[in-house]
Amino acid sequence: QAQLAESGGGLVQAGGSLRLSCAASGSISRLSPMGWYRQAPGKQREWVATITYGGTTNYADSVKGRFTISRDNAKRTSYLRMNSLKPEDTAVYYCSSNNYWGQGTQVTVSS
Repeated sequence: QAQLAESGGGLVQAGGSLRLSCAASGSISRLSPMGWYRQAPGKQREWVATITYGGTTNYADSVKGRFTISRDNAKRTSYLRMNSLKPEDTAVYYCSSNNYWGQGTQVTVSS
């Protein structure tokens, strides 16, 4: 059974940091890019960052310079390191790969 499982969300003060993890299992291709998305209350889900199997990364302008995506191919896990967090980063963060989605993890940034 294909599954993506996120972890690492929580409550943090503005300016703080968090690291999210996303572990893939089952039939999800280990060669597929892995991406992070987020959805704030009342807003549409938006793309945050993507990393290819080879390590090429891309970021949304809103997080460039503050967030870092990485992956451990042996562990089939993607990470999203989030620094200098702002209240507007508050959202449910989802990982996606090979057309599968995780359940999401809540990130709340207090001002």
